[in-house]
Amino acid sequence: MATTGSDGPVDAEGPWPAPPLADPFGRVIDYVRISETDRCDLRCTYCMTERQSFLPRQELLTIEELGRLCSTFIDLGAKRLRLTGGEPLIRKGFMDLVSDLSRHLQSGRLKELTLTTNGTQLARHAEALARYGVKRINVSVDTLDADAYRRITRGGDLAGVLEGLDAAQAAGLKVMINTVALKGDNAEALPAMIAWAHGRDMDITLIETMPLGQIEADRMDQYLPLSRVRAELERGWTLTPLGRRTGGPARYVRVGETGGILGFIAPMTHSFCETCNRVRVTCTGTLFLCLGQDDHADLKAVLRHNPGDDAPVRAAIREAIARKPRGHEFDISGRGAAPAVSRPMSMTGG
Repeated sequence: MATTGSDGPVDAEGPWPAPPLADPFGRVIDYVRISETDRCDLRCTYCMTERQSFLPRQELLTIEELGRLCSTFIDLGAKRLRLTGGEPLIRKGFMDLVSDLSRHLQSGRLKELTLTTNGTQLARHAEALARYGVKRINVSVDTLDADAYRRITRGGDLAGVLEGLDAAQAAGLKVMINTVALKGDNAEALPAMIAWAHGRDMDITLIETMPLGQIEADRMDQYLPLSRVRAELERGWTLTPLGRRTGGPARYVRVGETGGILGFIAPMTHSFCETCNRVRVTCTGTLFLCLGQDDHADLKAVLRHNPGDDAPVRAAIREAIARKPRGHEFDISGRGAAPAVSRPMSMTGG
């Protein structure tokens, strides 16, 4: 297995620094989003169908395999890991994985371990996350109206999520709120969402809905361009662009009137591909090189065929990243349009 010296990852065969993970366009890949499960305890209307089919459990990587794969990416120079789902906190053994990965934070090999969650299980796990070295988390909240929340999530309880936010902040976790901008559900309430988040000392990021997977609704009825949202916000607020980077695709501004930070993730109206530094691994061990493309590599097969040797896994990762595409091809241009890719976000990992 590769080890790490003061200058970064080191080849197992010698003391020479290993080359960074770089794609054909010179982008260094040092951020990996790894899904633990495709299952979720909510059924958000923009994310999945009401009767979503989930993978058989035997197709998922085990917690031990997930830990091994994460460690291999760290060997190759990954500095940020984001654990996602589905909803990661409902995966049995998830905290064992976080505990295992905390050793890389303690050694300094890993700069940041973060989590994206819907917040429903956060009240139970916030203290443990903080204890294992997680410093910040992203929590998905699309509305502060309990009835609207129940409708968007198909049965979710907003009160439980708010309790989770209280627990996270009490544990010392920095919280970023993720809000999907939805034309028919929360467009008018976005300013209030931003003010609420900033009033609680939480950053907030607005996200355009993306054409991933089949859903019952027509995405033309949901899609709200963030260019339009930003223009509306600037009628009453002062938005000052920031050079802040958190490893992800968001572009940030400071809202003068609230003092808080607001992010925009706009894959439809403003491509972020030129600075892409990330790849995604599904709960089945499939490495997707781009959120909006189908090109992938099967890492599960390599893991299981080489139980005592990580060199083939490292080689498979390098080979895949050497063919990472330039960018996605998202498009929501008309009613009835097929999604850009057939897999849902719950399978890909947020």
